Parts: sequence; structure tokens; C-alpha cells
Amino acid sequence: MLYLTFILCMLLALCDALDLSHVDPYIDIPFKPLKTSAERIREHGYPAESHSVETSDGYILNLFRIPYSPRLGNQREQKPVVFIQHGLFGCSDCFLLNGPENAIAYNFADAGFDVWLGNARGNIYSRKHATMTAGHPKFWKFSWHEIGAIDMPESIDYVLELTGEPALHYVGHSQGGTVYFVMLSSRPEYNAKIKTGHCLAPAVFMGNATEGIVTTLAPYVGTPGAGANLLSDQPFVPYNPYVQRLLDTACGGQSTFPKYCQTLFLMWAGKEQSNLNATLLPQLAETHPAGISTNQGIHYIQLKVSNKFRQYDFGAKKNKQQYRQAEPPEYPLEKITAETYLYYGLNDDSANPMDMQRLPSYLPNLRVFHEVPNPTWGHLDFIFAKQVKEEINDPVIQYCRDYEELN
Repeated sequence: MLYLTFILCMLLALCDALDLSHVDPYIDIPFKPLKTSAERIREHGYPAESHSVETSDGYILNLFRIPYSPRLGNQREQKPVVFIQHGLFGCSDCFLLNGPENAIAYNFADAGFDVWLGNARGNIYSRKHATMTAGHPKFWKFSWHEIGAIDMPESIDYVLELTGEPALHYVGHSQGGTVYFVMLSSRPEYNAKIKTGHCLAPAVFMGNATEGIVTTLAPYVGTPGAGANLLSDQPFVPYNPYVQRLLDTACGGQSTFPKYCQTLFLMWAGKEQSNLNATLLPQLAETHPAGISTNQGIHYIQLKVSNKFRQYDFGAKKNKQQYRQAEPPEYPLEKITAETYLYYGLNDDSANPMDMQRLPSYLPNLRVFHEVPNPTWGHLDFIFAKQVKEEINDPVIQYCRDYEELN
């Protein structure tokens, strides 16, 4: 895992040296074309829409929609809505790369749902702002708290207004689960807008996390101080179109550098690799890592050190200004009253089973607490495993269909 940290630091240095912050991520350069989520969806014969949501603090989020399945011919019918949110370093592409047979977005569309894919501020699809560029020092001044407290509720409001539905189903992986907990605990009025909420390996309590970057950096940035101050408010492993397309070209098809690509795959998967579909690596390299603020990573590492699920720790002085108390407040999880379904794996370095076991006592309307029976199931398996349709997608979709039949 020290090697992983080294690789990430080298990527940071490379991107900084090239100074490509001004480059449009969709610029046409002579490598394989970078495809948007909408283009990926249309390639498989499904209709796709692209929508922009401007948040109350000026970030412009790009949502993608699969309004119906060409396999059903139900484009004129009113359909239940599902909103699917990616994890850390991810984007909407995550839920498409497995293809129409195994990716959850297509599976939901084929089951008769109106499918929406979210993108958090700062990733490749949501790197615009109404009044500043991504190079502005204040652009990256956010954590996943703002994604949960602002991006998610305002994206959901947009979707519900456009579709005319009163509520929707929510599916979130990793950070997508974190922000679900943030949204419904800090803005409890949104519980009424969630029919069912499905959190796949949500990163909430992290005291037992063994993920390499988290444990390696915990002594340096896990508490307020010089380390956290030095690294805060900036892009972490910035999305760089030149680097991404070089990776894609190097690893796509008959790879020129098979050992390098294997190393890259291991970098993403860590020890949790036995179930992953390795053939997805060329597509992953096109858009991942999709970009985050360093504050998001620091915030997770703070959870590891504090062993609590609480807001960002700025240090006692600024905490008193921000929260009117020396310690950051914990999220009131007991306010989450929406029907909630949790899924976790036994080989997960981030959403550790011991940490997951703490969650049920906080949730008054927990309907399912599902442990994937495969003992090797890891964090990325929830979206990229070869068996993901049978283990995750089908049960999640069935719970949503059951809800629709009963309500």
C-alpha cells in the first residue's frame, strides 16, 4: 500500500508539472475518444439524456438519465424513479461499465424504472461553477458533507420536479452511501422523498478500516494540524485528460504494457481482487480516478481517527466559529426514518464488517442488513464483480419492485 501512495503522489506531481488545469476534460486529442456517460448508454441502444443542476452554492452538476428501456417499449409510461450515486474517485460511468447485462443502471431500466445517475461536485462531469473556475482557490473548499447536504437533496429535487414523482428509490455505493446518511440526518425532511434507500458498502463508521491510504495517512492528516492544512482545499489526483488517455491507450486491447496494467489494476483493487472483472480496466482508465477534493479524503481519515461519524474537524478554534463547539458535531443518524437497506462484504477494507455492525442500532427503519455470503467480497465488488448482478443488482431491484407493488 505504500506503493499505492507513491503512485498517487507521482500522479499528483505529474499533473502539477504539466499544469493542465486549464484543459477541457473533453478536449479532442489523438488517443481513443473519451466517451461521456450518455454516449456509453447510447452505444448499447438505450436512450440517454444529460441534465445540468446548479446548486444553491453555484456548483453545476451533470446528471445522466436512462428514461426507458428499448427492450420494454414503455417510453410513454410513468415509471418509478431510481437515483444512483457513485463513490469516492468515481462518476456515473461506474454503473455502466459492466454493460447492459450486468450493470445496475441498465438492469433497473430493463426492470421498468426511470434511471438517473448522479455526479458529485468536483468530478469530471461536475467541474463547473457559476462564478469561478476549477482553478480558483475556493472551488475545492468542500468535503462530502456538502455533497450530502447540498448536491444530493438539490439533485433529487430537480429529478422529482422534472418527473412529477413525489419520491424516488436511492442507490449509493461507498461515498454514495455516506452522503445518503449525511442528507437524511442533517436534512430530515428528505426522508419523505426516499421510497427505499440502498447503501452498498457505505463508508460511515471507519474506526476499523484497513484501507492502505487511510491507515498510512492517518497519523499525518487524521487530526487538524499542519498536514491537513497543507493538503486541504485542492484536487486530489486531478483528472487529467492526457494521463487518462495514455492509460487507456496503454491498457486497452492488446496491451503494450501488460505488467504495468496489472499493477494499475491491483492499485485500484488492493487485496480485494478475486471477484473483479479485470476486463473492465481499459474502460476504468478512461475516466478514473474521476476527481475529488482532498477534503473528502481527509474527512474520511478523520473518521478513522475519531471512530465517530461526524462533520469535518477544522480544529478547536475554527470549530467554535463553524459549529459553536470545540468538537465537530456527530450526525444524528436516528433521524433517518426512510426505509433503509444495507449491504456489506466480509473482505472490505473501507466499509469494514465490524464498523458496519454498529449501524443497525442507529436506524429506526432498517429493513435489510445484508451480508454478502461470499467471504472474499470486497469494496469494489459491489459495482465491478463478475457476479454483481446475482449478488447485488437483482436483490436491490427486487426490493424496489416489491415496494412499488405494495404502495
